[in-house]
This record gives sequence, structure tokens and C-alpha cells, in this order.
Amino acid sequence: MHITYSTNPHLPRLRAKAVEMLRSGKSLRQVSRHFGFNASTISRWNKRVPKTGAWLIPTKSSRPHHHSKELSPNITNRIVELRRALKGRCAEVIHGHMIRENIRVSLSSVKRTLDRRGMTKKKSPWKKLHYSIKRPEALKPGDLVEVDTIHLMKDEHSRMYIYTLLDVHSRWAYAKAFDKLSNPNSIKFVREARGLAPFKFLCIQSDHGSEFSKRFSKLIKLTHRHARIRKPNDNGHLERFNRTIQDELVSHLTTNVRIINKQLPEYLNYYNTRRLHLGLNLKTPAEVLQRY
Repeated sequence: MHITYSTNPHLPRLRAKAVEMLRSGKSLRQVSRHFGFNASTISRWNKRVPKTGAWLIPTKSSRPHHHSKELSPNITNRIVELRRALKGRCAEVIHGHMIRENIRVSLSSVKRTLDRRGMTKKKSPWKKLHYSIKRPEALKPGDLVEVDTIHLMKDEHSRMYIYTLLDVHSRWAYAKAFDKLSNPNSIKFVREARGLAPFKFLCIQSDHGSEFSKRFSKLIKLTHRHARIRKPNDNGHLERFNRTIQDELVSHLTTNVRIINKQLPEYLNYYNTRRLHLGLNLKTPAEVLQRY
């Protein structure tokens, strides 16, 4: 914001005319009397204009170079020193240290100083807002079915993926390996799981991965809920299954889609019908499903 000491719109041109008259041969005193300005003022205007002349001499901003209540360099430097010494601790902690050092400064001043020095994390302007429907209670099989992917390195340059799915109420699970992530593969996987599951899917929950995009939501023809950002517990049951299947099966096999898919049916049968689950009071998913 520019604050000027005059709002007269004609003054810039008047200054230029005064300089023109002075350079035409008139004395400084004559020009001063003609325009009604002090001789020293006319002289300053003349110094601002190049030898080639000027049509206007703009009014300079009268904004002060420093605020009357700005922090001293010693205080701002100390704020920066503490930020670095405390390994990026927040403004509240830095403010607390400064109070202990008997340095009088407000918390807002500490925050403002860190912001001006580029030492704060700004919210990304590209970050999208993600809205999730209310998480349904898993009161019966199919009320909430979680789906996710496990990423595995085949070699230094390529990956493979295991799609995983788990019903939160019964812990019934399904998995299949693919060479790539895509909406078509996601849809194919969920449709296969629906065909094998002994219950109806009512709500699918996934993360915000590209393989579970709006196109997936539209084509799957099910209620699709996205897990909340930075809420790992939203998909907690499936994350536990992902660790289990890696520990008990995948880690013992070659990272190959064909080999893993050959072994998965036997393991899933064991997981769903014979493996006792602490979360189910030492029952199997199949035993839970028998009640429905």
C-alpha cells in the first residue's frame, strides 16, 4: 500500500513544468515565486529529472520505512536462532523460551517473524478438500467392506500389486495380485469378491488412491466411502490383514503375480475357515457368518 503526502492529481505535471521553466533559463528564485514552492523543493525536483526531461514527476510514497512498534533485530534474530536450535519447534514453544529469557514479545509477533522469514509450513494451494460420508456401523456382514492395495517391488524398475478386501463385521477376506493399478482392475477385483462372498456388500471403503477414483465409485454401483485423510484407523482392520497376509504368505514367495495368485486361494480358505481371530473372540470368519 502506498501512502502519499499529496492527493493533488495535477501536482506531478506541475513539478515537471517547474523544472522545464528552470532549465529554460529562469532563476531558481523566479521559478519558486511563480509556482509558490520553496526554492529547495524546486531544486530537489530538478535533481529527480534526467537531462532529457520528463512529462511528469510522480508523487513519492510517504510510507515510513519502519514501523514504530517493529521488533528489534536482536529479538527477531533470537526467534530465528531458537527455531533452528529447537529443530523446528512451534511458535508457542519458542515464545515460552523467550519468556524464560525475559524477552518481552507477543506470541503473534513470534508467528509473524517466522512467517516473514519463510520458516513456517504453508498449506498447499493445490491440496483438495476430501469429503467422506459418515462411517456406517458394521452391525452385520456387508455393512462396511474395506478395500486397499499392497505395493510390492518386483525389481528396481517395476512393481506388482495385491488388492485386498475385508468385511469389518465378520473379518471375511479376499485378495488377488495384479501387475498394475487401475480403475478397471479395481472394479474387476471388487466384482470377483462380491461373487464369492456369502453376503451382500452394502458399503465399500477405500483410501484416496487413483485406483479408487470417481470413475470407480460410479461403475461399482455401491455406496463408496473414502477413508478420512490422516485417519489411519478408518481402514485399521484391513491394514492389519495386509500385515498378516504379508507375514504369513507373501514374504515366503517370489514377487510374481502368477505365483502369488496360485497360492492365495489356499491361504484365503485357511484365513476364512480355520484361522482363529482374537478380534472375533477366537472364532473364524466362517463361524461368524453362520449366524446370518
